[in-house]
Amino acid sequence: MQVKSKQRVADHGEVFTSEREVNAMLDLVKQETERIDSRFLEPACGTGNFLVEILRRKLTVVDSRYKSSQFEWERYGVLAVSSIYGIDILPDNVIECRERLFAIFTDRYSRLYKEKCRHECFNSVRFILNRNILWGDALTLKTPDKKAEPIVFSEWSFVNDNMIKRRDYTMANLLESQPLEGENLFSDLGEKAFIPTPVAEYPITHFLRLTENE
Repeated sequence: MQVKSKQRVADHGEVFTSEREVNAMLDLVKQETERIDSRFLEPACGTGNFLVEILRRKLTVVDSRYKSSQFEWERYGVLAVSSIYGIDILPDNVIECRERLFAIFTDRYSRLYKEKCRHECFNSVRFILNRNILWGDALTLKTPDKKAEPIVFSEWSFVNDNMIKRRDYTMANLLESQPLEGENLFSDLGEKAFIPTPVAEYPITHFLRLTENE
């Protein structure tokens, strides 16, 4: 385990899992980490040690399948990023986690396509990370300040090949609405899924123009 400071450990119980341990744990669900659209949520993500490795694995699969077509790589690269979620109680960790994930995507994308990289693709990835990696308390399901606003996640669903539908849900609603048995929330395995009511929905938008939703 790694720490930033003894004070942060005392105040927040903050410790970081080493890369070796991260990979050993992720190997227990190796097939899921290599599914491009498989969703992951880290409720105490820190600076993203687990999430960055998940993204690396997903993008390796994207590389192997789609690198011959820049547009297809962009589509599935955006899909990979959109499947990764994190919450942390410390705002500096949230910022660092977003930057680490963005740097991994940028490095892969730039090495493959160099000057052909599209600013719109970078913008969409940045936009998604700002919606998926959030400042909050996973115990209270709210922001840890006086406002105590609900944690709100965005679900990104590809429709009609290159278009994305965005729906926003409060984390509290996702958990409270989850049935005790039977239907699953956002099933990735083909079962009938239980879908709660979103707090906001946005027009279907091309995956390279997501910032227009704001």
